[in-house]
Amino acid sequence: MKNYKLALGLAGAALLAGATRPAAPAKTYDLVISHVGVVDVATGQVRPDQTVAVAGGKIVQVGPAAQARYAARQTIDGTGRYLMPGLWDMHVHFRGGDSLAAANKKSLALYLVHGITTVRDCGGDLTARVFEWRRQEDAGTLAGPRIFTSGPKIDGPGAYWPGSLEVETPNQVSRALDSLQRLKVDFVKIYDSKISAEAYLNVITQAEARGMKTTGHMPYSATLGDAVARGLDATEHLYYVFKACSGKEDSLTAVVRASLKTPKPLGLFAMLPAVYDTYSPAAAARIFRVMAAHHTAAVPTLAIGKTLAELPDNDHARDSLRAYIDPKIQATYARRLASARQQPAAARAFTQKLEAKFMTLVPQMQAAGVVLLAGSDSGAFNSFTYPGASLQDELALLVQAGLTPAQALRAATLNGARFMGVAERSGSIAVGKDADLLLLNANPLANINNVKQIAAVVSRGKAYQRADLNRMLAALKNK
Repeated sequence: MKNYKLALGLAGAALLAGATRPAAPAKTYDLVISHVGVVDVATGQVRPDQTVAVAGGKIVQVGPAAQARYAARQTIDGTGRYLMPGLWDMHVHFRGGDSLAAANKKSLALYLVHGITTVRDCGGDLTARVFEWRRQEDAGTLAGPRIFTSGPKIDGPGAYWPGSLEVETPNQVSRALDSLQRLKVDFVKIYDSKISAEAYLNVITQAEARGMKTTGHMPYSATLGDAVARGLDATEHLYYVFKACSGKEDSLTAVVRASLKTPKPLGLFAMLPAVYDTYSPAAAARIFRVMAAHHTAAVPTLAIGKTLAELPDNDHARDSLRAYIDPKIQATYARRLASARQQPAAARAFTQKLEAKFMTLVPQMQAAGVVLLAGSDSGAFNSFTYPGASLQDELALLVQAGLTPAQALRAATLNGARFMGVAERSGSIAVGKDADLLLLNANPLANINNVKQIAAVVSRGKAYQRADLNRMLAALKNK
């Protein structure tokens, strides 16, 4: 009995001591977003009333707000708001040579203001500058999205874009890939202005043997099926997928190859009407199955297609975002605008019809298991395709085409991270991942246009609230 009383006394003393002893101090985080709905892009669900803590540029805590204990250098109230991974724009360009380097650099802030925390630069002639911007971003001296880059494009002799690596023979392909490996690029971008089918396929084969990711356009003298079989990782735009949807693809390819020996070789735009007229649902289903089986992704770039198709009727003179585009970049828009205005009515009508057809391919590819990547194709020379806003437009068009908002968001977050091989550290909200986040005032799963309702952007763990973003935007405005 005495021992029992002693035990009770000790227990009571322990409880009393626990009641009076100060609680262990909570860990101090760099940033805490409290009481927020976390958008799970993988499941398409929202986890309500969560607290997300950030330290050292990483997400270190995610959990129910009621269980959270913390101290923070900065706290953002997420009540009524939605937190999702920062957006990825999987097709942009930094280009135009030294005279446009500073103008290109200004676009970095424009991406960030629109919630884009990662971009994939698909070839240009500013590679050294791009790597310098990356170093500055990593050092915290430059605000902008993370950048994956291909460096210079690979094309054939007499390539259209300055700075391209021109190849024709297997040895030239090997030397081009050597140079890209020395640059430590993130992937290989192939362009189709002059490259032969043989050189194009050889680039894929050699790059695959080196463990280098390949993506790009495709000469119409080759077939997408052959490229996929060689190991092509992604096809940019839908012109090349569309050719593979023709029931007469082999015949059309033979016509193109025969024309290369004449004074008037046939290219993509000359062949598109024939491709359109021979479209086959069975052929489309077949190439989509092949792409899915080989994990070849597609980057639809619907928004730039729509913008360019509408150029003859829209000079964009009243676009509010033009005020934030450097005049030197705006000057590069003139070429396509002038060309569009000279188009015959029949050509305009066909372009509109083609873009509508492209929209129908998107849900078919999604249903077949093809990985879709959201990309804008923004950059110098791509008229009125504004950095940042055009990716938001792309998401809206993906949903208009038939994707769910969740599928569209995956195309602009997790799919991009997986494609670039960094899904273990990016593309979703989880402990250990990079703190690249987008805080929205409305649910993007309910309406994809809510990606425009930005309350804050977090890049590398640093929060830019609405007032900060407004100041960044004001600094870009042309005087």
